Formats: sequence, C-alpha cells, structure tokens
Amino acid sequence: MTERIENTMSLTKTLQEYGLKEKHVRVYVACLELGSGSILKISQKAALPRSTTEVILNSLQEKGFVSSFKKKNAKYFSTEDPKRIVAGAKAKAELLEKALPEFREVYARSNIIPTVRFYHGKEGMKTMLREIISDTEAKELIAFSSVDDIFELLGKEFYTFVQKRVKRGLPSRVILRETDKAWERIARGTSELRQVRLIPPSYEHHGLIYVWGNKVAMVSLKHEWVVLIIESAELAQAQKTLFDALWDSLPVPKIT
Repeated sequence: MTERIENTMSLTKTLQEYGLKEKHVRVYVACLELGSGSILKISQKAALPRSTTEVILNSLQEKGFVSSFKKKNAKYFSTEDPKRIVAGAKAKAELLEKALPEFREVYARSNIIPTVRFYHGKEGMKTMLREIISDTEAKELIAFSSVDDIFELLGKEFYTFVQKRVKRGLPSRVILRETDKAWERIARGTSELRQVRLIPPSYEHHGLIYVWGNKVAMVSLKHEWVVLIIESAELAQAQKTLFDALWDSLPVPKIT
C-alpha cells in the first residue's frame, strides 16, 4: 500500500514537471488507476466536478494521453499506453531539434536591434559594475575613463569592484587622461590585471566608456551621473575597434 502511494506521488511529480497542471494530473492518474471509466466515474475518482473532468479529459485526449470510446451510448475514456506517450514526446522533440537551425536563424535576426537600458546616479553605477562581474560572456574589460571622477564618485566601492574583477580573473585595458591617479593605476597594474595607456591631460573629459562581451556602457561622471548600457554585438565590436586603434597608437608608459 505504501509503495503504491509512493509510486502515485512520484508519477504525479513527474507529470507536473512535464508540464501538466495539477487538476490534469489528478484526472489522468484517476483514469490510469481505473483502466477505463465513464466521465462520472473518473470525476469521482479524481474528486473533481463532472463538468471540469470532461473538459480536462478532452484536453488530455488532444495531448495524446487518453482515448475515448462509446459503451452503451455513454462516453468512456481510457489511458493510452505510456510507451506511446513517451514515443510521441520523443518524436515531437526530434521535430524541434531538426528545426533548430531555422529557429536560431530567426532568433539571430530578431536580436539585431540593440537593447538599451538607462540607470541614474551612484546606484546606477553600482548596478553596472555588478553586471560586469556577473557576465560570464565577458573575457576582457576595456575602458576609456576619467579615473579621478570615478574615485570621487565611488571611492572605496570602486576598489571593491577592482578586487572582484581580479578574483574573477577578468583582465582590463584602460586608456586614461594623464593624472597622478592614472599613474597610480599603472603602478598597481600587474597585481590588478590591468594594462594602461595615457592620453595628454589637455584632453579633459568627465566620462567613462566600458566595453565587455557584447555590451557597451557610456557613463556621465559629472552632475548627471547617467549610465547608458547598449547590448549589441555589432556596436560593441565597433567600439572595441576604435579603442584598439587608439590603444595601438599610444606608447607603453614607463615608471621612472
């Protein structure tokens, strides 16, 4: 008796994980245990109203779980052989698998349009930094940055981000305007998986551009503190190409 109850509970869980709703499972299991039966008999076994049971049985018949037949002018239902149900599910899965290339082609076309997200303020900056750390697609972080503004805005929280980036093993290449803080970044570069190139201090700016994976983040670090994240493989590649062109033109800074 105990084994039977455990088997029923296991079957119920399996059917629910397969995608059947709770009432559908009750009706199917009731029909399975009866072998076959009238709508009234199955509804009594499932402890559901007759009208509800009839609707569910018709739905299960469409899914291939049960079949119906006439007996003395009454409609009876019986469960299909479980092997046929499994075989049918496998056949449907194989159809989807064969169509996978077409699905992927349509999916790729639908993702051509970039997605854009806006964040504001210090919390928006922190949201962006968390996203960088958690993005498993990111193999490198490149940045065009005003490092003095970042530390003025985030302070120790930016150090924490750097530590998390290092722990994750995510290297970075950064182009900075030459300042004392930029030279400090150079001095700590090896231990923090960072390479740095410098542009003259005359190129004053108060922004930040990050590129990682297929994402580009543009940040205003003065007054507005606006974070704009664009998700587009094409635009990310374009930004990376611009960055690489400037990077290759700049000398490797030497600590004297």
